[in-house]
Amino acid sequence: MINLSLNKKVIIFGFIFTFFSSFGQSFFLGLFNAPIRKELDISHGQFGTIYALATICSSLLLIWVGKKIDDFKLLHYSLFVVVLLSISSLLFSFINNIYFLAIGIFFMRFSGQGLMSHTSTTAISRFFDKSRGKALSITWFGLSTAEFILPLFITYLTFLYSWRIVWQGIALLIIILLPIIIFKCIQTIKLDSREEELFTEKKDQIKQWTRLEVIKDYKFYIVSLNMLAGPWIITGIFIYQSFISEAKGWNLFLIPKAFMFYSIISIFSLILSGFLVDKFTSRKLIPVVNIPLLLSMVILIFFKHDLSAFLFFGLMGISNGLANVLGSSTWAEIYGVKFIGSIKALTTALMVFSTAFGTALFGILIDQGFSIKGIAQISAAYILLSLVLLLIFRTKLKPVKL
Repeated sequence: MINLSLNKKVIIFGFIFTFFSSFGQSFFLGLFNAPIRKELDISHGQFGTIYALATICSSLLLIWVGKKIDDFKLLHYSLFVVVLLSISSLLFSFINNIYFLAIGIFFMRFSGQGLMSHTSTTAISRFFDKSRGKALSITWFGLSTAEFILPLFITYLTFLYSWRIVWQGIALLIIILLPIIIFKCIQTIKLDSREEELFTEKKDQIKQWTRLEVIKDYKFYIVSLNMLAGPWIITGIFIYQSFISEAKGWNLFLIPKAFMFYSIISIFSLILSGFLVDKFTSRKLIPVVNIPLLLSMVILIFFKHDLSAFLFFGLMGISNGLANVLGSSTWAEIYGVKFIGSIKALTTALMVFSTAFGTALFGILIDQGFSIKGIAQISAAYILLSLVLLLIFRTKLKPVKL
């Protein structure tokens, strides 16, 4: 790794941090849903409520802690995040009651999905400019890789060992491997470090927005409405996939197979979106992000055939891949990179909050007797409304030149 360029080292750092953020993602924590509920003797509803509340709390704390990435050297901030993730993983292995479960989920969501992904995407968004799209697509490829590999691998490990031992192994792996990656990749990175190709280029200067200024800007909310559609809808789909299977008459293994297809499509979408962002800019591509997701809701409303599951998940994968890259680069394009850490802390917190919202909303609607068709119709209506608003104001999504 010593002979690699600084650009490649930063990308490797982003990829690995995004991969390891998976330990706090819904798809990964859901793998331990059944054994934990069995040991604690709690229902699906109780687990979902605890999960949603812990996630909301983690998103609120992320707004403050995530902002600190603008105040510290990336090396020190990353080491803090790694230590916290390792301790959180170890803590998770000792869950023995519902209170400990809430604390465990809170720390895993905060350190894993929250801080790990926030650190990687903020570092990439700030460091890269000319090739930001491709760099972010490679970074998010880390999560897609984890989604493809870990479910089967962890399921196999839990057959051999208890779920507690698996989590202790995860904690050990994190604290041994990640500090090495940090020191090898980003030891020399500073706040004003930029990709090597641009050191001699003169760039047009744009206004560097503070987080307070962003909060007062109406464009932020219009873009956010679109960017948050995928997190809350897709999370709801993942958490309540068994409900969907029963409603559609799909067999037990169909959705896991479709999920692998989702991961593959997400990867291709990530690769493509990186090139598209660098060629056309993120703000011009935002309107297309949720169109595949909208079509997936149409599939969910009208079709039941087994093949429709693959089309449904594939369309979600396209939107997911596009949103991961555009969701990170858009804010840097519009608001600059000087305060991107505090801005992305807010957007990441909103994303985490939206996943809790999706989990709670889907659960409430199911308990109220809504069919999956009705839930999909509500989701589609949200997508359409947010898209219309974006199209109305799309010409306003330009950076303010100095």
